[in-house]
Amino acid sequence: MSSSSVPKSHAKPAVASKPKQTGAELKGVNPWVIASIVSIATFMEVLDTTIANVALRYIAGGLAVGPDEAAWVVTTYLVANAIVLCASGWISKAFGRKRFFLVCLALFSISSVLCGLAWSLPSLLLFRIMQGLAGGGMTPVAQSILAAAFPPEKRGQGFALYGIAVVVAPVVGPTLGGWLSDNYSWHWCFLINAPVGIACILLVHFYIPDSAKEIADRAKLWAKGLRFDYIGFILIATFLGALEVVLDRGQEDDWFGSGFIITFAVITALSLILFIPWELTRKDPVIDLKMLAGRQFGACFLVMLATGAILIATTQFLPQLLQDYYGYTATLAGLALSPGGLVTMFMMFVVGRISGLVQPKYLIAVGALIVALAMYYLTNIYADNSFEFFVWSRVYIGMGLPLIFIPITTASYDGIPPEKTDQASALINMARNLGGSMGVSLAQTVLARREQFHQSRLVETVGSWNPFYGNTLHQATQYYANQGGGGGTPSQQAVGWIGQQVQTQAAFLAYIDVFYALAIVSAVAVPLALTLRSVKAGKAPAGAH
Repeated sequence: MSSSSVPKSHAKPAVASKPKQTGAELKGVNPWVIASIVSIATFMEVLDTTIANVALRYIAGGLAVGPDEAAWVVTTYLVANAIVLCASGWISKAFGRKRFFLVCLALFSISSVLCGLAWSLPSLLLFRIMQGLAGGGMTPVAQSILAAAFPPEKRGQGFALYGIAVVVAPVVGPTLGGWLSDNYSWHWCFLINAPVGIACILLVHFYIPDSAKEIADRAKLWAKGLRFDYIGFILIATFLGALEVVLDRGQEDDWFGSGFIITFAVITALSLILFIPWELTRKDPVIDLKMLAGRQFGACFLVMLATGAILIATTQFLPQLLQDYYGYTATLAGLALSPGGLVTMFMMFVVGRISGLVQPKYLIAVGALIVALAMYYLTNIYADNSFEFFVWSRVYIGMGLPLIFIPITTASYDGIPPEKTDQASALINMARNLGGSMGVSLAQTVLARREQFHQSRLVETVGSWNPFYGNTLHQATQYYANQGGGGGTPSQQAVGWIGQQVQTQAAFLAYIDVFYALAIVSAVAVPLALTLRSVKAGKAPAGAH
């Protein structure tokens, strides 16, 4: 049969054999410009999760509150951040990515200025909640904009730039926060966001367009009628908010010996009890509980809870320990944390290379084990620890965390349908923030309770019947007698000095107990990670970054 007799309908496929080129959703813009803009905004948001940690001592002094109350500055931000993550995907679809991103940037910038101008702890906490709500909306929308700016085959390159911003911010945060607090005031840890935020607002407004596809999808969504699980969102927000009040105020108010704590504990339990059946019967739930009930995603969620607890708790308690008992300035305390951030940055690239060769569950288990050993290493603290000791402790943590963060993305998305990837990303981010808040509260409670315990035990050994005490008292009395001056008699000064030493030793022992508790939390994640099933090699969805 001649070629002329072949029907045209059969000849077309041969002509169209060239692979189809897929383009980016956002047309007519340089994707690297967009990547740079969203990376700057993300850098600012992530920076704010660590920049205040080394300044908590200054905040406590400036607002005349205790260190446990100053810690609420961190936990309220994390919980507000976690709450808005549940709804950020729907809001961006209903009102537009760019519009929602601009609103979040504006709210973040305004609330940052208000934090810097706060006149009391309640005002600062209110403004931190506003800041957390804005920050929680920025992260997933930034990822969505970034995914739309690049064609699928180049999307990984764009997320690499975004990932650098995410890992560099925790490196810079503690040192920058410490330097600002030492040389200016803690207020500048928040005020510094204002010029960056204004620049980002202008850049987003002028350089990031709305895509035609997004506009069409939004029109269809509005035509069908906006459906959002308002009741489910209110219930989960109530649960997280009430739980945070219980965790933050529990130690101060003697836990369930307080009617206030009991009331909020009941609210927490009741909102959770109502939330579960409501979500299971919704067609479009704000949180898909069936995902959390699955072995794979549920285990990843729990591992991320533990990881967030260790990451945030150590970032807060190490500077607190260094400043309170080693005499470090805020700047020096920040410098002790920064090398660990540099190691984390390096390990992100290493893990990215090997993640396609080794099953995620093994990488996560190894990472959790390294972090557990790093926590155990910190139980060796004593009064003469060097700066290098704390640098290396943070370096070990920085080696382990990337082995968890990157592989858990691949593992958590395994078996998740494409339409659920946004919610999966939100839940994993929520687990990190919620775990961080719970970790800080757990560490604060362990520290306070165990310090009281150790002090009472140590006091039992102080008495005239103890020859070591008698010898120490005699030498200290002679020392103060030779020095001359001071308040009280040499004997009174010696007794006061011994009491101070007992209190300091009790604090060291309590910090050791905190690090033991965090080591156990991390160790529990090891067998949990090994329960994950093996996944096929491949790239994680864009929303996972």
